[in-house]
Amino acid sequence: MKKITYLLFLTITIVSCKTQSNIITSKEEAIEKGVYSYTKEKKTTNRLVAETSYDSETTNEYDKTTYIRVSKSENALANQIVDDALRNLGVSYKTGGTTKTGMDCSGLVFSTFGNYDIKLPRTSIDMAKEGEMMSTKEAQPGDLIFFKTNGKTVVNHVGIIVEVLPNEIKFIHSSTQKGVIVSSTSDAYYGKTFAQINRVLEY
Repeated sequence: MKKITYLLFLTITIVSCKTQSNIITSKEEAIEKGVYSYTKEKKTTNRLVAETSYDSETTNEYDKTTYIRVSKSENALANQIVDDALRNLGVSYKTGGTTKTGMDCSGLVFSTFGNYDIKLPRTSIDMAKEGEMMSTKEAQPGDLIFFKTNGKTVVNHVGIIVEVLPNEIKFIHSSTQKGVIVSSTSDAYYGKTFAQINRVLEY
């Protein structure tokens, strides 16, 4: 009986020790036992995902310094104006700015058209009163495109149309967060805040 009791006690002790040996008390021990793994690459990937989450002003933006148009206007002046505006890609945003040291949205439009002696008002709300309002089907490169962003009830943002494709309009503008970029009306933010298109050039 004593022998059986001793064997039972010995078995319990061995099992108990084995169980305790699987208890992990630190991250280092977990890594050593292969229960936990960590790589800088994985952390970087997660950070990049977080950084590229939805941004209302920059979704689907194109390269900040280059943009290749697949179509152009029949109006030579409109093409010159668009090409001129595209040379500002990558310029930072600056309230009241009209030069390559920084531009706001209306500053980009004002200075670009001004380079061709076309005088436009300085603000987007006043620009929206210029020229002839066009439908999206009539839109052409060189036309102005307006938005009511940030819950505004009046026009407060403007860009220059660079291309008109079957299901979207691409335009160059100065974003408060990313500076001068090309965006698209297929972006949820701009599709939702689109206001109107005005033609200030003669075709």
